[in-house]
Amino acid sequence: MSESNNKNSSGQPRKKLTPNPGGLQGWVVAVLILAIMGLVFFSSTNKLGSVPYKTFEKMVLAGDIEKVYLVKGTNTLEVNLSPQALTKPEYQEKLGNNKFSTGPHLKVDIVSEDSFMYEYNNFLKTAEIPDDAKGKLYPETMTRSDYMNIFWQWFPILFFFGLMYFIMTRMSGGGGPGGALFNIGKSKAALFDADNKVKVTFKDVAGLDEAKEELTEIVEFLKTPGKYTELGAKIPKGALLVGPPGTGKTLMAKAVAGEASVPFFSLSGSDFVEMFVGVGAARVRDLFKQAKEKAPCIIFIDEIDAVGRSRGKGSMPGGNDERENTLNSLLVEMDGFGSDSGIIILAATNRPDVLDSALLRAGRFDRQISVDVPDMNGREQIFKVHMKPIKFSEGVDPKKLATQTPGFAGAEIANVCNEAALLAARRGQSQVEMKDFQDAIDREIGGLEKRNKLISPEEKEIVAFHEAGHAITGWFLEHANPLVKVSIVPRGIAALGYAQYLPKEQYLYRTEQLFDEMCMALGGRAAEEVVFGKISTGALSDLEKITKMAYSMVTIYGMNDKIGNVSFYDSKGQGEYSFTKPYSESTAQMIDQEVKILIDLAYTKTIELLKEKRGMLDILAQELLKREIIYQADLVGLIGERPFDKPTVYQEFMDKKDVVEEVIEPAENAEETK
Repeated sequence: MSESNNKNSSGQPRKKLTPNPGGLQGWVVAVLILAIMGLVFFSSTNKLGSVPYKTFEKMVLAGDIEKVYLVKGTNTLEVNLSPQALTKPEYQEKLGNNKFSTGPHLKVDIVSEDSFMYEYNNFLKTAEIPDDAKGKLYPETMTRSDYMNIFWQWFPILFFFGLMYFIMTRMSGGGGPGGALFNIGKSKAALFDADNKVKVTFKDVAGLDEAKEELTEIVEFLKTPGKYTELGAKIPKGALLVGPPGTGKTLMAKAVAGEASVPFFSLSGSDFVEMFVGVGAARVRDLFKQAKEKAPCIIFIDEIDAVGRSRGKGSMPGGNDERENTLNSLLVEMDGFGSDSGIIILAATNRPDVLDSALLRAGRFDRQISVDVPDMNGREQIFKVHMKPIKFSEGVDPKKLATQTPGFAGAEIANVCNEAALLAARRGQSQVEMKDFQDAIDREIGGLEKRNKLISPEEKEIVAFHEAGHAITGWFLEHANPLVKVSIVPRGIAALGYAQYLPKEQYLYRTEQLFDEMCMALGGRAAEEVVFGKISTGALSDLEKITKMAYSMVTIYGMNDKIGNVSFYDSKGQGEYSFTKPYSESTAQMIDQEVKILIDLAYTKTIELLKEKRGMLDILAQELLKREIIYQADLVGLIGERPFDKPTVYQEFMDKKDVVEEVIEPAENAEETK
C-alpha cells in the first residue's frame, strides 16, 4: 500500500484499528450464558419418562408404539409413540415437554439386552399384531454417549475459572488474562509522545504571559540542558500551577506537552486513589519507573490535592490511611531521583492551602507558578483566541468586551463566546453582533432571562426603587463604583433585578473605599425604607456582602480603632484556628459591637443621602418601571453628571472610543435582588 493511503485527509497518519477487548469479553460471556441455558433446556426437555416392561407390552398391543430403540450399554429401551397415543391422557403426565418432540418419548428399563431380545421375540410371535406392524416394532440398536453427565461433571470447574477470568479482566479494564489482579498496581498515566502529540501550543494560550514564560523556560531546560548546566545551574525538579478554577492551569500543561519534544505523562491525582491497600503507592512507583525509562520527560499531575493533602488531618488514629501511604511514596520518588535524570513534574491545584508542606518545599516543587484571573489586557487576548472560529461583524471589539468582563476567568470568556454564537444562530443571523456578546455576558452573570415570570405590580415597584437606590448611592458616593447597567428583568433562580458596576482594577483598598462600597450595597434596603417605610427580603445578597466586608475590615485588615492593628486571618490555612477562636470572649463581643456600629453608620449615611436625592430616586425608579433596563448614558440624561472631577473607568474608556455602548459587569460586583 502506498504511503498516501496511510494518511487521512488532514495529512496525519491513520490510527491503527485495534480490537476492543472489553467488547470481545462481553460477547464471550453472552455466548457462554446462552450455551449454558441451551444445555440446561436441552437436558430438561429430553429427560424421558419411564414405564415398566409389562406396560410397554400393553402399549405394543394397543398400537401406541411407533418405533423401538435398544440403546447399547445402558440396559434401556427408548420408544416413539404414535400421533394418536400422544393425545391420550394416560401418557400426558409421563411425557411432559417431550409431547412436542418427534421422539423418543418414553424409556423402558430392562434387565439385560439378551434376556430382553429373547423375551421380546417370543412376545411378538404370540401377539395378535399384523405382520407388517411387527417389522416396524422390531428394536433398532443404537449407541449414545452421555454428554450431559460429562458436562455437569466439568461445568463447576469451567464456570469457576471463567468467572475468575472475567473478574480479573474487568478490574484491569480489559487488559487480557490475569490483567486484573496483576496489573492493578500499574500506572494509569496517559503518555503523549511523537506518535500522539498534543496539538495545543503556547500560541493557543493567552493572558498568562508570566506563567507562559516560566513554563517556556522549563521546556528549554529539557531541549537544551547544556545551556544552563554549563553555568552551574540545575534543572528544576517540579513546578506547581496554582490558581482559581477556570484560569487555564490544565491548558498550560497541555501547551507544555505540545511544545516539548519529550514524552509527557498526564494523569489526575484521583488516579492514585484505590480501594485496595498499597495500590496508590505501587502506581506512584510504576509511574516514575516508566518516566525514568523515557527520560528526559515531563509528568503532569492534575488536581494533585486529591492525593497531596496534609497528613494527619481527618485520619483515624491507628488506621491505615491509603492516601497518606500514596503521598509518602510520591514524596520519596520526587526527591529520590537525581537532578540529572531529566524528569520534571508539573502539577495543578486550585486548593494550595490543603497541600502538605513537605510537598511544597524546594527540591520537590521548586517553583510555584500563579495562574490568576487575567487583567484587562489578558482578557482582550483571550477573547481574540476564542473569537477566531466565530464569524463576527466589524462592530465587535475584543477590547470593549474585555472592559465589560472584569473578574472573568478564561473558561468563562470561552463560554461567553460560545453563548454569543449560539444566540446569533438562534436569531437567524449570518454574523455574531456585539449585542449577542453582551447578552451572553449578561446570561453568564445573572442567568437565564425570565421575562414571562409573573410579578405583581407592587413587587415590581419595590424592585424598581430597590435597584434605583443602588444606582443613586453609587452615583453620588465618590469612592463607590458607579452604575453601568441596572435592570428589573428577572433572571436566574431567584433574582428579580440586579445592578451592575464596572469597578476599577486595583489591588489595594482604603477604608473610605470599603465604607462607600458598604453604603452602595445598602442602597436598596435604604431606598425601600425611605419610599415605603417598610423593608423586604430582597436585600439578602446585599446584607451578606456587607456583613462579610465589615467583619473583614475589623478582624482581618485592622481597619478599626478600637480593635487595633491585629489580624485573625490564617493566610496559610494551617488550621491552628480550626476549633478555637484566636481571641477571648470579650474581644469577640467587642468585634460584634464594632461591626454593628460600622454597618449602622453606613446605613444612616445611605438613608440621609437618599432622602436628600429623593426626587432623583423617584425619577429613576419610574424610568425603570417604564423601560426595565437603564444604562449609564441614560443615567446622565436623567439625573446629571457625577459631582466629581475624576471620571469613571467606563467614562475613560468611552472617551477613548468616542462611542456609547452597553457595559456589563461580573457576578461578584452585581447587587442582586432576591
